[in-house]
Amino acid sequence: MKKNVIIITLASVVLVSAVAAGISFNNISNKVKAYDNVIYPGVKVEDVDLSGKTKVEALAILNQKYGDALIKKKINIKAPEKTYTLNYEKLSAKYNIEKIVDEAFSYNKDKGLLQKNKLIKSPTPKQFKLTGSFTFDSKPVKELIGVMQKEIDKQPANAAINMVSRGNFSITPDKKGSKLNTENLEKDILSKISGDLNGDVEIQAPVEDVQASITGDKLSKINTKLSSFSTNFSTSTAARATNISLATSFINGKVLMPGETFSFNDVVGQRTASRGFQEAPVIIGNKVDSGLGGGICQVSTTLYNAAIRANLQTVERIHHTLPSHYIGLGMDATVDYGNIDYKFKNTLEFPVYIEAYTENRNIVFSVYSDKSLTSRTYDLVNEVYDTMQPEVKYVDDPNMDEGVTETVQPASIGYKVRVYKNTYENGKLIAHDLITNETYNKVDGTVKRGTRKKQ
Repeated sequence: MKKNVIIITLASVVLVSAVAAGISFNNISNKVKAYDNVIYPGVKVEDVDLSGKTKVEALAILNQKYGDALIKKKINIKAPEKTYTLNYEKLSAKYNIEKIVDEAFSYNKDKGLLQKNKLIKSPTPKQFKLTGSFTFDSKPVKELIGVMQKEIDKQPANAAINMVSRGNFSITPDKKGSKLNTENLEKDILSKISGDLNGDVEIQAPVEDVQASITGDKLSKINTKLSSFSTNFSTSTAARATNISLATSFINGKVLMPGETFSFNDVVGQRTASRGFQEAPVIIGNKVDSGLGGGICQVSTTLYNAAIRANLQTVERIHHTLPSHYIGLGMDATVDYGNIDYKFKNTLEFPVYIEAYTENRNIVFSVYSDKSLTSRTYDLVNEVYDTMQPEVKYVDDPNMDEGVTETVQPASIGYKVRVYKNTYENGKLIAHDLITNETYNKVDGTVKRGTRKKQ
């Protein structure tokens, strides 16, 4: 009997324990189940505690605190004359809040019942960061930089020099330009675009000064005449005189910086009737014919003599096929647009200014530069060391009366000539340099003579 009582008692204890355990398990299960649709305790996103929040609630909280604040943020780019602003909203900047909420919501949901219960009873703090989910569109950055570049980039303005009276100059100062360093600016902007909400982004635009290639300081070195040369065209026709005056005017005021090369054809341009040039005598081969711009070779010759006396280096130059009446042998420079040019280079350390004008049927060229160059002067001298006499061939013409002649090809004496450049320092000859050794070939003449008997 006593044994049965003990058995019944034990059974009752087991039954009570089982019931109690069942009740406890149900409590745990219900407790854990209560977190199936909410975020576990101790879970934060940034500094926002989302414990017990549903996904919808968490999204609303985070969007209000971080999403709305983010699109109000600005990038301010300060340039010399203006501050440019780019809103984060235009960048489509955002956090992937849905992804972060999903991660926060899923945190520890894969654990077992007892582990979940333990985490609910004794939460382990867990913080998720938004910065890793930050994204933006960089295209508006490039677009803004393009706008800035158009407004900021400015070409410098070169200084200019004008002769206000013979030998006296006025200088218009140069102006600096500016250039936006677009590559550095883009790198700077992109590196500072972040999800950090601590104030707007402030950036200094990298704008560089662009110096003019011709400055007032450089042009101020033009203060003294180095050389001058003139030739006379008093025997020229009106058309030839027009061509000479026109070509000379195109050269007047030309400035040549150190290292620059002057091209006669580039400066004077093509000789056309629409530009005012006229038909006038011109040497073509061994004959004097008529052509547009006839007489311009006297301009290039006069300039050549002024330039070489200023110690400017000849780059390209040839003489005429026939001697020129207005200059000594070997001292001429012929030009033919598209075929023959006259070029010289400014090898001086200072800029030069070319004054050119016609006056009383004279072409005058003067070259100006720095006064320090005037201790030396230069001149050209020639030496004819051989002459070649032409022959004259007479051709009978029965269609012309006796005693009548007609020159078909004028005869021209040939010459061999050496040209020297003399250098004087303070008036004393210090150099006598051969610069050209040239030949003007003789031209045999042809004369028709009449044989027809007069009636």
